[in-house]
Amino acid sequence: MRTISAAEISDAVRALCIESNRILPDDMRRGLAAARKNEPWPTAAGVLDDIIENYRRAERLEMPVCQDTGMACVFVELGQEVHIDGSLEDAIQEGVRRGYLDGYLRKSVVSDPIERINTLDNTPAVITYDVVTGDRLTITVAPKGAGSENMGRLAMLKPSDGLAGVKKFVLDAVEAAGPNPCPPIVVGVGIGGNFDRVALLAKRALLRPIDRRNPNPAYAALEKELLDSINALGIGPQGFGGRTTALGVNIEVFATHIAQLPCAVNIGCHVTRHQTAVL
Repeated sequence: MRTISAAEISDAVRALCIESNRILPDDMRRGLAAARKNEPWPTAAGVLDDIIENYRRAERLEMPVCQDTGMACVFVELGQEVHIDGSLEDAIQEGVRRGYLDGYLRKSVVSDPIERINTLDNTPAVITYDVVTGDRLTITVAPKGAGSENMGRLAMLKPSDGLAGVKKFVLDAVEAAGPNPCPPIVVGVGIGGNFDRVALLAKRALLRPIDRRNPNPAYAALEKELLDSINALGIGPQGFGGRTTALGVNIEVFATHIAQLPCAVNIGCHVTRHQTAVL
């Protein structure tokens, strides 16, 4: 049994909040570079140049890659052989509070969805827990801005809608989003589970690198097909047209009931970002 202190967790989460808002993951950088290389439309190419220059400056100047530093989505994998000395929940929230204050990151969380009073430290974070085997604690912080999050969609399709219904739902969601989520985007797709699980599947899909395909060949092929179909829409970078509306499509699936076909789309913008620490 390993013991990890609450203070160590808070320190790690603080650092993750700052780093995830300043540093774009390598897979996103590669995706943007490839999109720029393959973009013949001058306006779209210029937008991609600006996006690339933006993330380079953000890292060099230690500033956020986007003015919307998001609501902190925290994914926790807690090993069964780990003992937390203190409150895990409190430690994570304290780390988020310190990260957003110390990193001078925009505080965008309101304490009540109707009263809309800002909490002034970007807490509470949205935390998802999973208990796994082993003696490690893995924490991933994924700041999610509202511009892309607001474009998410969930549908309880009928089994008879089948694969064609899933494809239509995903394409309709992206087309309806248009330029609002600041394309080029990353599209997380959840299929299966139930009403609440499918939304989580779609959100988790955004954590997988865009150049790593689903291990199931059928879903890997569907990811490629959907990516090609989305890019054929012609929305393009920031909605100005061009070849690249999406940098990637990631699909996650789960078992479901015989009488339902849940499907969810969670969209990330061109600065889809997260950082992970293993304690």
